Amino acid sequence: MEQVVQPNGDLDVRVLVPIKRHNLLVTLFGDMRAGETFTFINDHDPIPLYYEFKSLYGDVVEWEYLNRGGRNWKVKVTKTEDSKPRDLGDVATLIDLRKTEEKDWKKVVFHRYSMMEEGTTMELLATEDPVMIHNIFAENYAGKHTWTYKKKGHGEYIVHITKDVMTGLGEDAYMVVNEFDVRPYPPTERHEMFYQAFADLRPGEAFEFVNDHDPKPLYYQMEAESKEPFRWEYIEKGPDVWKVRVIKDKDKDIADIF
Repeated sequence: MEQVVQPNGDLDVRVLVPIKRHNLLVTLFGDMRAGETFTFINDHDPIPLYYEFKSLYGDVVEWEYLNRGGRNWKVKVTKTEDSKPRDLGDVATLIDLRKTEEKDWKKVVFHRYSMMEEGTTMELLATEDPVMIHNIFAENYAGKHTWTYKKKGHGEYIVHITKDVMTGLGEDAYMVVNEFDVRPYPPTERHEMFYQAFADLRPGEAFEFVNDHDPKPLYYQMEAESKEPFRWEYIEKGPDVWKVRVIKDKDKDIADIF
C-alpha cells in the first residue's frame, strides 16, 4: 500500500486501476474499528463505494467530502460502530438498493458490475422490482448475463445478476468521472477545459459542467469537429445556471438530447 500513501497519510488511489483501488478501500474499511478513519483521493466521485459500504456493513459509515470535482475528489471515511460484513455466500458483492438513493441506482450498480470478473454474481436487495435496472441489463447485456429472482414480491426482492461474459459499461450505464464550473474562467480557458475533459473520457464515461449561459454553440462545434460519438444532455437550462452532461459513446451516432 506504500505506493498510494501520501506524506500526510492520505491515500491517493488514483494511481491504481479501478478494481485494485476498490479492493484496497473495501479491505481497509472492513479492518477498521469503531471511531477509526481514513482519507482517500479519487479521480471521480466515489459515491458508489459509500453505498456498497452501507450495503455490506449497515449504517455505520460516516462519509465526508473534503474536496469535490475534477479528478481530485477527497473523502474522509469513518466507521462509527463496530460491524461485521454480511455473509455474502457465493456472491461477489451486494448492493442494497433500500439503502441507496434511487437517483444513484444506475451509477452504483453498473459501476460495480463493470469491475466484476466473468462468472461472478452480484446480489441486489430491494423493496420493489428494480425494473429500470432490469431493462438496462436486458437492452445492453443481452446474452452476456443471467438475471435470477431469488425472492419476488410482498415488499422483498432479491436478484442475482451473474456476469456470463466480460463486458464494460453499457450504453445507458455511463459513469460521471468529472464535474467542473467554467463560470470563473474567460471564454478561451472554458473551451480548453471542455475539450481537455472530453479527451480524458473513455467510452462509457461522462463529465458535467456548469456555465452562465446556454453553451449550445459549443455543442454545434463538437458536432462538426468531433470524430468520437457523444451525447449532450441538459441537466439545468437557465436562466442563470446552465448545467450539461457530456457522455462519450462507443458506437452511437452523435445526438443531442434536450
